[in-house]
Amino acid sequence: MAIPVGAGYFRVVPIIKPGSPACQCPGEKWCANPPGNTDVTDTAGNFRYDGGLVFKNLEVARSMLNQDSLSQLKGLKSQMEAEKERAEALIKGTQNRYGFAVLDDGREIFIPPDEMLKVFPDDRVLVCIRPTKDNKTIAEVEKLVASPLGDFTGRCVRKGKAIFVEPDLQQLRRWLFIPPHARNGVKEGDYVRCAILRHPIRDGKPQAKVQAVIGNDDTPGIENLYSMAKYRLATEWSNSSKREVERLVAERRPLETGTRRDLTDLEFISIDTVKTQDIDDALYAEISSDGWTLFVAIADPTAYIDADSELHKDIASRGASVYFHGDVLPMLPEQLSQDTCALSEGADRPALVCKVAISDSGEVGEFEFIEATVRSRGKLSYYGVDRYLSGQGEELMSHATPLEALYQVFRALRANREAHGLVMEDRKEYRWILNDKKQIETIEPYEKLLSHKLVEECMIAANRCAASYLREQGANGPFVIHPGIRADRIEEARKFLAMHAPAVAEADPTTVSGYREIMLCLSQQEHKLPLRGMINRLLTRAELSCTPGAHMGMALDAYTNCTSPLRKYVDFLVHLQIKALIHQQTADKVNPQVLATLAERLQNTRAATQQAERWLAGKYLAKLASSGENVTFKGRISHVNSSGFTARLEDSGLEGFVDLRKDPEKFSYDKWTASLTSTTRKFQLEQTVELSFQAVDEASSYRAMFALTPGCGLKPPKNDVEKPPQEGS
Repeated sequence: MAIPVGAGYFRVVPIIKPGSPACQCPGEKWCANPPGNTDVTDTAGNFRYDGGLVFKNLEVARSMLNQDSLSQLKGLKSQMEAEKERAEALIKGTQNRYGFAVLDDGREIFIPPDEMLKVFPDDRVLVCIRPTKDNKTIAEVEKLVASPLGDFTGRCVRKGKAIFVEPDLQQLRRWLFIPPHARNGVKEGDYVRCAILRHPIRDGKPQAKVQAVIGNDDTPGIENLYSMAKYRLATEWSNSSKREVERLVAERRPLETGTRRDLTDLEFISIDTVKTQDIDDALYAEISSDGWTLFVAIADPTAYIDADSELHKDIASRGASVYFHGDVLPMLPEQLSQDTCALSEGADRPALVCKVAISDSGEVGEFEFIEATVRSRGKLSYYGVDRYLSGQGEELMSHATPLEALYQVFRALRANREAHGLVMEDRKEYRWILNDKKQIETIEPYEKLLSHKLVEECMIAANRCAASYLREQGANGPFVIHPGIRADRIEEARKFLAMHAPAVAEADPTTVSGYREIMLCLSQQEHKLPLRGMINRLLTRAELSCTPGAHMGMALDAYTNCTSPLRKYVDFLVHLQIKALIHQQTADKVNPQVLATLAERLQNTRAATQQAERWLAGKYLAKLASSGENVTFKGRISHVNSSGFTARLEDSGLEGFVDLRKDPEKFSYDKWTASLTSTTRKFQLEQTVELSFQAVDEASSYRAMFALTPGCGLKPPKNDVEKPPQEGS
């Protein structure tokens, strides 16, 4: 480094890093004048001064920056670079502007906001890890390795004349600029599907392009359309699948095969909603010497769809028919599900029939599965059958023989399940009435009809037979298992029972009999706390399995689903397995990966329908709240956690969350009583509350947010502690 020292002289000094052996200047960041050198005049009239050469002019000084000096500088630079670490990492975003670089060895290194502008969450990048002046470690992004962010959904917003898209991604909340040539006619407020046009790695300025406009808030059914797009649900069939359907319908003749048994003489009837066209089951029963013989005919789409076909792959990718309010995405092409395979009235159809003996006491006895041809004698509605069974109508007298026998079968099966199994308690159901814009006009409560329960019991019987058959034949599923209490919560469950239900504290919750004993006790025991609802937080969901296992929720040793192959892929798989066994072939269409993939798709489907329902419900609640002043809703607490509670409105069944973290009072959560308590108020599971609607939390999949009305939840005076809580308290 050349430094002027006066009188036309310049000094060349080395730049020495703090802490290096040559540096003896404590407290200084850089040393350009190391002590301990003697001043010496050289032969050119220059002289050394404090370790630096002083020259007569600048040019001479520059010329003296010889190779030795440059080597020293390069060495210092190399030393500085050596202290930095470089590694590949995965970008982890946050709700704030900063993020983290997740290294392959598990370390998470902080990424400052300015550096986060250059990347997207889940990008794989090369980072430089270095210390800061305050001895913290940060990661700087140097190179993009891979970016998995493809297309995504969002909403268009405007700032001045510029159009941006606000991505609907959990960890990416920054607006992305849409240049004029990539807007595709989009307007402010439109919901869109976009793709990345320009990655921000170079300058932190990303760009997006519009691939499709989904609609806006005035588009009928926008809630469904947007949710379908966001969760990538298939709305169209591939051209290869369309061609295959046309070929199959034209060429396949499953009724002409010699292996099918002709059961068209049996008076099968279907019971479903009036509008249902994809009818996948029909029933018939007749009296036997010791009870009844029940026939459950199930539509047989596998008679048309080969296991290794492209159409089968399309069906597997859907996983199930998806039912939105006002829209349906069928699992099968409608030509098959609503026509060729549907058990329509008066039409001969291929079917897989479960023939099962039902004893007078409702025991499920011997059974067989039959590839058959059936003919439905009538398409009956739930409402019509319920009127007939309750003696309020004679319109269905022509079907009296099968209906009377089916009713007796239902009574026996139901009584047996109540005596030996677990029957889910009836819960009030609600019907959404939509207007022509597919918005909620009103919500009507209704009770499950007797005809619903009749069909349900017959389906459960057939499903039990299917599970038993797969298990007996050693097939690898699919089975539907329900472990009951989560394995990591068993000890907590035992403590819960010891506190609140000592009579069953010694029962083993990992066995079917023990679990049933516990649940019956919690449901029937008179207690000031809602014990049956409280234990729900310890339970796990039902799951798919290649190996048979207990279904604790029904108190059964084995269970599966087989009665809806037109609507559910797991039922379709069960049919493939059963038919392979009937023909003495290997039942190898199921493996753990197939079931894991199916479970992921079903979870994705649930997320899509839940978001659409919440979005619609939020709009409906907002409309009701704006219909007058101080509009309130009566609800019941359905779930409690440390942040607040979820309440279910009594007149509509809609749910929303009350966030008590924002309340001026501090609440303490007690998991053993499922309650939240402050100095003056208390909220408990099943408690009735009065609420007002606040808003919809779009970031939480359009969850409705409620607020408490004044005085709600106040504790009673100590001298009134034994009095029952008042309405709305």
